[in-house]
Amino acid sequence: MLFFKKPKTRLVDIIPDGYVDIHSHLLPSIDDGAKDEDDSNLLVNTLMDYGFSQFITTPHVLNGVWNNTSEGIKATEKIALNAQLQNNINVPFKAAAEYLIDDTFMTLFKSEPLLTLKDDYVLVEMSYLNPPMQLYDILFELQLQGYKPVLAHPERYMFYHNNMEAYKKLKKAGCLFQINLLSVTGYYGKPVLDNCKMLLDEDMIDYAGSDTHHTRHAAALKNPILLKKFKNLEKALNNNSHFKM
Repeated sequence: MLFFKKPKTRLVDIIPDGYVDIHSHLLPSIDDGAKDEDDSNLLVNTLMDYGFSQFITTPHVLNGVWNNTSEGIKATEKIALNAQLQNNINVPFKAAAEYLIDDTFMTLFKSEPLLTLKDDYVLVEMSYLNPPMQLYDILFELQLQGYKPVLAHPERYMFYHNNMEAYKKLKKAGCLFQINLLSVTGYYGKPVLDNCKMLLDEDMIDYAGSDTHHTRHAAALKNPILLKKFKNLEKALNNNSHFKM
């Protein structure tokens, strides 16, 4: 008797109807994401084929590397939308930003409005090398300004791996957590996969985003999910409907 192994579920197979991607780099020529308008359109079309229904794209604001401003991001958003219109792409699409928490971030959010995912929700990230020295002071001041921080890819910060107390402290400090979808496929390596699994198992994850930069990321969304159970992953995907436009 032959026994056939059941094929693993792919990421694209669990994208819910109406899925809003809240983390990507689809604006052309503005950071390490889409190279130009054609590349941007290709990525948008590919993700739409996978069932993505709306996009809140989030170019880096990273002082000294990607010195993007709100004005520059909104101007590039218009370029992207015009390119989509010319190519008969009709999908809700807007730009926010992914802000690096560093020693310039507090000055920025105290001096001008941030680009938010929706209402007062703002996507933030940390350096992959180490957390900011004044992290909790910055998070406190950010919330005093009326913002709700959504921490991008907490599973990828190696300095927090296997440290559930550190994640609980971030949660207590007001952070919402957004995992990268590719983390559950092992795309970033086993340590990130294991850490992502830990956070999902503890029901610590609020949202899930693609963090798509290029066609390799888009193609990898067809990879299988390397989790034995993914109820909390599906819940995070569905939670993104909060940001529906």
